[in-house]
Amino acid sequence: MSYVDGFVLPLREDKLDEYKAMADMFARKAKELGALSSLESIGDGLEHGHTTDFFRAVQAQEGENVVFSFIIWPDKSTRDAAWEKLMGDPEMQPGGEMPFDGKRMFWGGFKPFAGHGEA
Repeated sequence: MSYVDGFVLPLREDKLDEYKAMADMFARKAKELGALSSLESIGDGLEHGHTTDFFRAVQAQEGENVVFSFIIWPDKSTRDAAWEKLMGDPEMQPGGEMPFDGKRMFWGGFKPFAGHGEA
């Protein structure tokens, strides 16, 4: 059964290219370690809700949009082994300024239970 990692974070539009370069490197490394696919997407059509929404979830500030991304793994054990290697990879260590505020990012692993298509 496949396994999914999901990420949501705030991003200033002027940091999109910098973030994309970082995300491309991460996706390439994840693929080398067994990820089936990954997707990075930026908010387009997000609405401000009455109780909660994507903007509130990341405490988005003026000029920030929301990034929603995910990685599909063949199974949780492949994901767990890959994350251990990714976290030990010197290229994956924060160095300098990140293109987003990591304190307002959230993520988690998900076990699919329904759906259509490949996963």
